[in-house]
Amino acid sequence: MTRSDDPARSDGADRPDDPTRPDDPARSTTGDTETTVSRRRALLAGTAGITTVGAVGLAYTDGGTREEATEPAPLESFGPETGSDLALIAHRGFAGENPENTVAAVEAAAGRDVPDARRADLVEVDAVATADGDVVVFHDDRLAGRAGGALGLTDAEGLVRETDTETVTSAEVLGSGETVPLLRDLLDVLPADVGVNVELKNPGHGDLRPDEKLPEAELTERTAVWRPFVERVCSVLDDHDNEVLLSSFYEAALAASREVSSYPVAPILSESVEDGLAIARAYDAEAIHPPIGLVGGTPFSGTADDAGVDLVETAHAEDRDVNVWTVETWYQARWLAAVGVDGIIADYAGLLGGSS
Repeated sequence: MTRSDDPARSDGADRPDDPTRPDDPARSTTGDTETTVSRRRALLAGTAGITTVGAVGLAYTDGGTREEATEPAPLESFGPETGSDLALIAHRGFAGENPENTVAAVEAAAGRDVPDARRADLVEVDAVATADGDVVVFHDDRLAGRAGGALGLTDAEGLVRETDTETVTSAEVLGSGETVPLLRDLLDVLPADVGVNVELKNPGHGDLRPDEKLPEAELTERTAVWRPFVERVCSVLDDHDNEVLLSSFYEAALAASREVSSYPVAPILSESVEDGLAIARAYDAEAIHPPIGLVGGTPFSGTADDAGVDLVETAHAEDRDVNVWTVETWYQARWLAAVGVDGIIADYAGLLGGSS
């Protein structure tokens, strides 16, 4: 596992060997243990060489194409095993069924007593800074006020970045009895064999420019803003043995991550495939995290600007995993598996066929 005090990762072909990215394209093992952060699982049983299927026909790894198609292939043609090869990433600890970003959510998503079919390969959590500079696990800018104030996410008020740590960590989440945790306390209950995807959400500032490739001068300035926060996040991660993936909507957060650590990184896309791929290339990202609408060849595609690019095919050609957010139904999960994505960032545990 890479840590923040490891030698800086080099760019391109000259980079040092990274235990999270073995030469084997399946990325299946590190020693005797399968990695949980950036492994590439088998995509479709019985379809070796196919990377995508959909409205533009079949794209093959040998660079050729086969018979053109004008509609996505019917779901029934993919077989009942299709979803079993996806990495299951618990979005905020499976936020559809647990109080999001809490210790209880992590235990429910990845605890040792969770059945394997429902147990997350990675748990995705959001990291933000309090007014005291501590790293807590929380998604929103405000402690309450989600949906324009219609829903109080916690029983406290105020911007997290302007609120002291004691108040933030005493705030009850969704009336569950669970409170907002420090990142350190949440990781303490995550088993070492389960990975963690830490989304770098806010370093304690406003006006952060998400989902955008920045000009060099502005990138330098904003990276300096993110650097102290990312250092604190990595310091916490270094004290735990879990595999790690750092992700963010913000280019400067990924730039800071590359400066202070050798943990794998992933840009989170929102609307622009072009900017997302440019950011992934700039930092040699191990993965890329698009919304479901940017993944072609499914009934869900076409909701954002894909710039005419097959995202899955392009990412795989560049040796990056594709983990898609946010997946809420088994139907979505099977379609995404069918077009070759590597992981789903999901709100529910049973989307790959597991039962309680």
